[in-house]
Amino acid sequence: MDLEEILEVNKKQKEFYNTKQKNFATKIWSKIRHGLLANIRKEIGISNQIYALHKEWIGEVKDKKVLDLGCFSGNHLSVYLAENAKEYIGLDLSDVGIKKLNQKILHLKNAKGVVADFLSDSDFPDSDFDIIYAYGVLHHFQNVDIIINKLNQKLASGGVVISYDPLETNFSVKLFRTIYRPFQSDKDWEWPFTKKTFYKFKENFYIQSMYGVLGKTKWFFLINIIPMSKERKMKLGKKWHNQDWVKSSESERYMFNCMHLTMKMIKKEYSHQ
Repeated sequence: MDLEEILEVNKKQKEFYNTKQKNFATKIWSKIRHGLLANIRKEIGISNQIYALHKEWIGEVKDKKVLDLGCFSGNHLSVYLAENAKEYIGLDLSDVGIKKLNQKILHLKNAKGVVADFLSDSDFPDSDFDIIYAYGVLHHFQNVDIIINKLNQKLASGGVVISYDPLETNFSVKLFRTIYRPFQSDKDWEWPFTKKTFYKFKENFYIQSMYGVLGKTKWFFLINIIPMSKERKMKLGKKWHNQDWVKSSESERYMFNCMHLTMKMIKKEYSHQ
């Protein structure tokens, strides 16, 4: 898929996120993703751990220009970034989402939400970002080379990309997604990372740090049908998550068993730092 084709797909994506018109299959998957999986992340403390990690990776931003890519109405760290960065831009295709974001940061002179397509230079000419925060965004691009080139174009020297995306590298997850995909409302812009995708990013950026989540822990929901105290269930769930967290940071092979991946990537020309 070339750039012009992706820009056309993104127009459909904009309409989808403005209206949130999902078919039955997509509504079911959303309930699983935002219900079952979100509950696991919340109960075990995964979500808060990820946000804390991202905040640590972001570091001090008072002298940084930050792009909050694909932020819709604001993610968990959007307002924090807007309040602390030297310059903050929240970017999304959805004018509905950006309108809500701008209401949250209206009091900040250094921050603004922008409705534009990241891939279009005429739509979005801004560049020289020290940090691009892409929470749940990079998997929306089928052509990995195009998004990688654009990220590098938009980053300042030594710039950092912080990402969080779904993986499709575990057999059970891939099987489920393959069955679901023909019925998916947003399949044209939902491309969970494959091994090939990961290695493309690894080739073009220095991956300073990475963590996979929901590896062994993705089966935690099965524990709920076992007659066991909640305390013991939580202890087991946290043990599984800690195993996923540590082993995925050390082993790509283990990371590929996880459902989600978060990375801190540095522009390649500064990989020695």
